[in-house]
Amino acid sequence: MTRTELPVLWTAGDTAAATNGTSQGPDWNATGVSIDSRTVNPGDLFIALSGPNFDGHAYVASALAAGAAAAVVSRRPDGVAADAPLVLVEDTFAALQDLGSVARLRSNARIVAVTGSVGKTSTKEALGTCLAALAPTFATVGSLNNHWGVPLSLARMPPDCTYAVFELGMNHAGEIGPLSRQVRPDVAVITNIEAVHLAHFASVEAIADAKAEIFEGMAPNGAVVLNRDNPHYARLVAAARTRGLSRVLGFGKADDAAARLTDCSIHATCSAVTAVILGETLRYCLSLPGRHHVTNSLAVLLAVHALGGDVAAAARALATLKPIKGRGVRRRVQLAQGAATVIDESYNASPVSMEAAFQVLAKSDPGVGGRRIAVLGDMLELGERAPQLHLALAEPLKAAGADLVFCCGPNMRRLFDKLPAAARGAWEETSAALAPRLAAAVRAGDILMVKGSLGSRMALLVEAVAALDTSSTSTKPSTETPKDEAARAARQG
Repeated sequence: MTRTELPVLWTAGDTAAATNGTSQGPDWNATGVSIDSRTVNPGDLFIALSGPNFDGHAYVASALAAGAAAAVVSRRPDGVAADAPLVLVEDTFAALQDLGSVARLRSNARIVAVTGSVGKTSTKEALGTCLAALAPTFATVGSLNNHWGVPLSLARMPPDCTYAVFELGMNHAGEIGPLSRQVRPDVAVITNIEAVHLAHFASVEAIADAKAEIFEGMAPNGAVVLNRDNPHYARLVAAARTRGLSRVLGFGKADDAAARLTDCSIHATCSAVTAVILGETLRYCLSLPGRHHVTNSLAVLLAVHALGGDVAAAARALATLKPIKGRGVRRRVQLAQGAATVIDESYNASPVSMEAAFQVLAKSDPGVGGRRIAVLGDMLELGERAPQLHLALAEPLKAAGADLVFCCGPNMRRLFDKLPAAARGAWEETSAALAPRLAAAVRAGDILMVKGSLGSRMALLVEAVAALDTSSTSTKPSTETPKDEAARAARQG
């Protein structure tokens, strides 16, 4: 669909009415909504947000020059024509929230919201793909899951979509509740509760309570999808019941799970799954590797069921998933004597997601003369437990068969020093300092898994290895999901 074929999301009159603003200049229609002048598309409505370190009003002129249909402003910005298409409001952030609220009110879509300690974005993407195979579907782009990302996503939701998927995130208590009340989901998915953001919480139980805020925006007839195998399942069920939500569907290996995993075969680039979903046995291929993706695929199918969708068709769509940038994308790097492979897990990290990534590395066979290499950066926001949680990665690394480990960051130094001498590649304080040492060590046949928290800037290391590529396709990542392996995995499942 071209930009000219996109549906109209907002008119000048609609926007003024929704925000209690005043429309100035010519009439207009907007087919998108943007808060970043650098990524404005023709036809977008640009909202000039202001913060402690920026003021979107300084970029209104450039947004309009890039083709924005209009701009929402709290004052007339410099450098715009006298007849520029503007909507003048008292507060632009409040206006963004108003647009999100009105978009939700006018929508008849069946809506699912996803949260959890890890796996939110990949589960959201899987839901978007599966539901899109059934009917017109809108899904949050990327990780727009916070106080401005959620209303922005709502404001972008087409009025006529059948399904919509939103991701809700937090790192402090009290953040998910307001987001849930904006989204008002029909179905809520909590992927899991794990030891992340411990710097901001007294306990993992407190994290569970914060995630349970997703129930606050739900009507009593809503459905809740929970990880039956998680130690905090009962606590989440109790929180749901307190909110009057009686429809709880569990997923996992437990005998009483509504979506029960009975068998799976995990390969380097995909997984074959057999599960019993509400009494019906399903066999499907999941085009993502790793036990964590397998488990979350059960949550996806339960959510589809709760929304009234075709579960079997959704299961077939799971074979078409693509990894997300920084979350498992594979890149083949051509060297002089052969090729190496980089598994890019650089977007974020926690103890549980580290172990999941190690398991994927374990299933990935190096080429002739190659090695399994783990490239690890600090896991952030772990509070007082950070040292021990980094040290605890030593055993999972050994179990994964990592031949060589490169580390950066002060907490990863603890892990690095604990490793056998033969497994120590190099340690540096920062990813930038580690990059040349890693690049010098890479050889043909190696398979490297790069992972760390976003603040550890591990993407620099992915690019350092990619820069070694001698082919003309060095900047092109490859998801490396061969059809023959997918077919073989499906047969084995």
